[in-house]
Amino acid sequence: MPHSFTLFTGQWADLPLEEVCRLASSWGYDGLELACWGDHFEVDRALHEDGYLAGRHQLLDKYGLRCWAISNHLVGQCVCDLIDQRHAGIVPPRIWGDGDPEGVRQRAAAELADTARAAAAFGVETVVGFTGSSIWHTVAMFPPTPASMVEAGYEDFARRWHPILDVFDAEGVRFAHEVHPSEIAYDFWTTRQALDAVGHRPAFGLNFDPSHFVWQDLDPVAFLDAYADRIYHVDCKEARKRLDGRNGRLGSHLPWGDPHRGWDFVSAGHGDVAWEDVFRMLTAIGYTGPISVEWEDAGMDRLAGAPSALEFLRRFDYEPPQTSFDSAFGSSE
Repeated sequence: MPHSFTLFTGQWADLPLEEVCRLASSWGYDGLELACWGDHFEVDRALHEDGYLAGRHQLLDKYGLRCWAISNHLVGQCVCDLIDQRHAGIVPPRIWGDGDPEGVRQRAAAELADTARAAAAFGVETVVGFTGSSIWHTVAMFPPTPASMVEAGYEDFARRWHPILDVFDAEGVRFAHEVHPSEIAYDFWTTRQALDAVGHRPAFGLNFDPSHFVWQDLDPVAFLDAYADRIYHVDCKEARKRLDGRNGRLGSHLPWGDPHRGWDFVSAGHGDVAWEDVFRMLTAIGYTGPISVEWEDAGMDRLAGAPSALEFLRRFDYEPPQTSFDSAFGSSE
């Protein structure tokens, strides 16, 4: 069967959820991947306010939408990160508290566990997000980074995430980590290291977003093939490279959309992702979950990008054949 298409609301959190519902429904989306910021899905209210979850379901129903996943990227980022002033801008004050780094990490971990509880109460089986990383700052390997320091980073990740994943297991919910630079798993091999660190436990899987592979010169389709049993959710975002000998892969500390960047995020259909190959591989590995459109494009208004991305991506969501194309050539007895 064709996949359901959802709109990730993270880049729309400045709008009330009802307005996002109205827009997504009018464009033909089947549902929303609800972000746990803005007023879209508030974990503390979901667990402690009578009628909150029912109200969210009623709002989705009003516009003919469903929700298969919620996202808590921003709080998840703080679980393992080296906390600094940047994090104060992405988490609620109750998570930031007095800004003491270890306190922020512990409150973020507790919030991720509560996110699993809220998702289960909402009837959603997948939470998408980030993990953060205590060793991302060592990626350039200078000053020289001893292997023991890298190993300690994965040990720190496992120590902090095992208790969170225990709650996911208890609630029957899975965590889909978005493989992404600045996280504990950001490419092919670090994904393997992260899975090894938590013993490949089923509660920890992957959110596939090919945009982050493109600018690293990794093959998104090969990644799907290699980690087929761990693809718990799919976000469709795109990237376009402009590596012309002056524009660098690391972005040069330039803002999104600057023509001197070596790459940028663009709306699906305007970049370098081989989407047909991606969708054919998703079919081959048996992925039946939602396809979530994540709009990020500094050069295109989201009111144009979101509907055009949906129209573009649907063309690759083929119905698998019911019989082999060469079955008619076989001999009959």
